[in-house]
Amino acid sequence: MAVSDISARADDAQTLPLTGERTVPGIAEENYWFRRHEVVYQHLLPRCADRIVLEAGAGEGYGADMIADVATRVIGLDYDDSAVAHIRARYPRVDMRHGNLAELPLDDESVEVVVNFQVIEHLWDQAQFLRECYRVLPSGGELLISTPNRITFSPGRDTPLNPFHTRELNAAELTELLEEAGFRVELMTGVHHGPTLRALDAKHGGSFIDAQIERALAGRPWPDDLSADVAAVSVEDFTITPENIDDCLDLVAIAVKDTAP
Repeated sequence: MAVSDISARADDAQTLPLTGERTVPGIAEENYWFRRHEVVYQHLLPRCADRIVLEAGAGEGYGADMIADVATRVIGLDYDDSAVAHIRARYPRVDMRHGNLAELPLDDESVEVVVNFQVIEHLWDQAQFLRECYRVLPSGGELLISTPNRITFSPGRDTPLNPFHTRELNAAELTELLEEAGFRVELMTGVHHGPTLRALDAKHGGSFIDAQIERALAGRPWPDDLSADVAAVSVEDFTITPENIDDCLDLVAIAVKDTAP
């Protein structure tokens, strides 16, 4: 699915309210964060091709709908009743269900891929959730997971800056959690700013992200140049690489449930 297709559909359909807890397409001031999340879906879509996929924590639903372009079947799960109703109405290709991520309402070994993007940092019992992911996957099944890198998202802090986050992780901590749940980490990589976004960092006082957050918290109109720069961000402006993992913006991991010895 093309980026322009998602944007057009977001303009044509009612979106969920922007609360700060989930990323919503079609909101101009949210475009940077939306594209930063979207690039991970695009990067890992091949892992979902011709497979039964669960998106655990489906949010607004745009990602599950992207996965539906390539997957055999997509099951969406969310605890928020409004999100469940929204996805059922807007993205009919997604088999959307209401449920708790700590007790996935699926049978053992019933899906081939679990997708969990920008969700685990919201959970109180992260280890229990990962054990549930392990349970619903067969041998060889994959968990695709992304989460903000604690080192860059809440630098120098153990308590997350984002009030909706319960615990943020660095690469070593995420690896440890996944391995304790029984997974083998096939790849730990990360989202970084590409050349265009690094130029915007320099243009906006050293941090393009901080410039956006400062304006949002101040509740004042955004300067025209900042608004234009945010609106112009695309998935091509980000890179995903395992290099300099501690400096990445978001961690992206592929974890595999291996055949028992």
